[in-house]
Amino acid sequence: MGYFVYIIYSQALDVFYKGQTNNLAERIKRHNLKQEKATSMGAPWILIWSTCKQTRSEALILEKKLKHLSRKRLIEFMDKYSAGVAGPDVPLKRKSGC
Repeated sequence: MGYFVYIIYSQALDVFYKGQTNNLAERIKRHNLKQEKATSMGAPWILIWSTCKQTRSEALILEKKLKHLSRKRLIEFMDKYSAGVAGPDVPLKRKSGC
């Protein structure tokens, strides 16, 4: 079992949210049901990038790094580590190792 680091996008707010979880499908569901306080205003959320780390510690380190990137650098990061990133208007390919 691994831990996912993910990036979701809200068209309503035009923002990215970065997080980590051990159950990606359930977490996305919680975001879209407005059960997560930090993201309740932005629903619906679109999963645009994810990867899997073996430990929660590794996932937390990557999540922290992503949260400190500017929007431009975040998009560059997704482009570098996920083929097909074109921006929020285009469905993006997801990357997952779990």
